Amino acid sequence: MTGSTTASTSRNAKRARAGAAVLAVLTVAAATAGCKAQAAGSTPAAPSAPPRATATDDGKPSAAPSSPTASPSSSTPPTATASPTASPTPKPDPQGRTLMASGSEGKQVRELQARLRQIGHFDRSPTGYYGTVTVAAVQSFQGKRGLTRTGRADTLTWQKLLGMTHEPTAAELNPPTTRPVTKPDKRCTTGRVLCISKNSRTLSWMIDGRVVSSMDVRFGSQYTPTREGAFSVYWKSRHHVSSIYHTAMPYAMFFSGGQAVHYSSDFAARGYNGASHGCVNVRDEGKIASLFAQVKNGDKVVVYG
Repeated sequence: MTGSTTASTSRNAKRARAGAAVLAVLTVAAATAGCKAQAAGSTPAAPSAPPRATATDDGKPSAAPSSPTASPSSSTPPTATASPTASPTPKPDPQGRTLMASGSEGKQVRELQARLRQIGHFDRSPTGYYGTVTVAAVQSFQGKRGLTRTGRADTLTWQKLLGMTHEPTAAELNPPTTRPVTKPDKRCTTGRVLCISKNSRTLSWMIDGRVVSSMDVRFGSQYTPTREGAFSVYWKSRHHVSSIYHTAMPYAMFFSGGQAVHYSSDFAARGYNGASHGCVNVRDEGKIASLFAQVKNGDKVVVYG
């Protein structure tokens, strides 16, 4: 009896030890599988070490970004950037450096225009501004001399122009009128004469064939034309007002009925966009004031086409 009891006790002890061992194994397995429940909204704990790379990883590991912007995905190959290449050096212009071009202004432009005018490429008085007319004049000159018609006054164009022209005089650089004065009518070559050309639209005050001063003038329209012929000043009126049109006619010098040479503020403001009622309008008040002081009753007036 005692022997069987002892054997039974021994078997029970073995079963207890075996059960304890099985329980220990199950506990360890549950711990390594990570099956522990997490509270809602909690974040899984980060692994203590990054996973090892294997032979199947294609992309090269990139350095950690220094800014908060995301680094490219490891599955996308990096984009190759082309190294900057130097731009080709522009070929020098065979006509040299540009000295003046459209939009330029100043004394040198005025000299350019005066020189072009000397040889017939610029048909008006110098202005000192390089506009479309000057561009066309330079192109004309370049074409005649076998140069590229750029319209710009470059070194070669300027040197050729200097070689063909003389240094402009003060009168050539700053003519008395904006329009060239034509050769005076033969009736203007003797005595004291207001010599008025409809073609050039200029008035020249001449004494014994010498031009004392010149100025731009405007004439009547086709409905009220300025009469042509030889006349004489018969009345001067400094502060005259027209009795017909009730407009001011300062510095009026009457030569044919109601027609007179006088200052016109309308001509000064509108230029050749308007016309007179038959009078000879002057737009430069300073010049007409000086002329009014010199002209005397009886002085000749010649108006010709």
